[in-house]
Amino acid sequence: MMVPQWIIEKKRDGREIPEAELREFMNTYASGSLPDYQMAAFAMAVFFRGMTFNEVTVITDVMMRSGDVLDLSGLSRPTVDKHSTGGIGDKISIPLAPLVAASGAAVPMISGRGLGITGGTLDKLESILGYNTQLSTKKFLQVLEKVGCSIIGQTSRLAPADKKLYALRDVTGTVQSIPLIASSIMSKKLAEGARGLVLDVKFGAGAFMKEVGRARELAETMIQIGRNMGRDMVALLTDMNQPLGAAIGNSLEIAESIDVLKGTGPVDVTELTVALGAEMLVIAGVCENAEEGAAKIRGNIESGAALEVFAKMINAHGGDPRVVDNPERLGSSPICVEVLAGDDGFVSHVDADAIGRVVLLLGGGRRLSTDTIDHLVGIDGLIKAGAKVTQGEPLMRIHARSKNDVDAVLNQARKAVVIADVRPKKSPLILAKIGGKNGSKA
Repeated sequence: MMVPQWIIEKKRDGREIPEAELREFMNTYASGSLPDYQMAAFAMAVFFRGMTFNEVTVITDVMMRSGDVLDLSGLSRPTVDKHSTGGIGDKISIPLAPLVAASGAAVPMISGRGLGITGGTLDKLESILGYNTQLSTKKFLQVLEKVGCSIIGQTSRLAPADKKLYALRDVTGTVQSIPLIASSIMSKKLAEGARGLVLDVKFGAGAFMKEVGRARELAETMIQIGRNMGRDMVALLTDMNQPLGAAIGNSLEIAESIDVLKGTGPVDVTELTVALGAEMLVIAGVCENAEEGAAKIRGNIESGAALEVFAKMINAHGGDPRVVDNPERLGSSPICVEVLAGDDGFVSHVDADAIGRVVLLLGGGRRLSTDTIDHLVGIDGLIKAGAKVTQGEPLMRIHARSKNDVDAVLNQARKAVVIADVRPKKSPLILAKIGGKNGSKA
């Protein structure tokens, strides 16, 4: 018989919990029979003592099975998904899903909303008039089969035990535990049913993980969970010290995603989209290697095939597909003000965290989960680190509801771009690749 306090004591003392005991403990919590105070004590013990790969796989499996697990075996295409740990200007999922779908794989993507300074894929898509992020499972599968990609929100039946545990971690100071972060992400992603997963694990000022070492640890933990559960896994460690692209804000990021699909998007967004897409095609078995995958992805940009898939996905979700050809249908904010450089020199740093806070203050993000998003506000035309600037040259444009809103953030926006006399050393966007199909490592 499992005694909860004995499980807590074992983890408190740094011992590995036998699988049967840990599985019963987690199932008791998932069923509602374990009180929150005991799970809170367990989470704090994990925070300080960590978990083995076997332990974290067990709790992931239990949380995954606490609700619906989608069966995608009936689809005619191989399935693969991507997960990002989030960052400022990270709109990669939006052009990526149609690019991979146009290449022959199915992308079942269950995404989230923004909270705090990081944006959410669902909020961005909902800036498209009529786009429905809450499809039934039946409709989701139909869109996947017909279009090749579908991006929806998490249902109440997808890993409900994770949702319950995350809410408890949020109020007990245990959110930052890498085993608990990894199991939370993977329980939802594995419940989607995709046979392979590519991870975009970010580090830096605008990322959840500020230090590259912790980002690597998180990536390796998620890869091991996936492999233990029979999935092909690969992760890219990517730099989030400056925002991705030149647009931050919901409708502005949709417009930039459309630019990527047209071949006119920012270099960094395009580079990362192609790199992640290439790995997804390898994981799905569509391509033999990343070089072949990248060529296929770029070909689908040049031909317009992915743009056509994006329009079809929007239409299948009830949205207005005309935005693909006419992004101005997304609308615009009443006020647009340029932020000008105060000096000549080189941009040495663009503070992703500060830019994210500016967009939040404008109304483009949530302070509380119940807040309403303003889809039209944000920043575009953002200059990148390394650029040469002259006094009076635009550093970015602020899109706002009122002049007062601009005045409230103008100084903070200007300080987010640091100008120096010397051009900074260029940092790679993709620092490392971890994992690969069939356990290969790069």
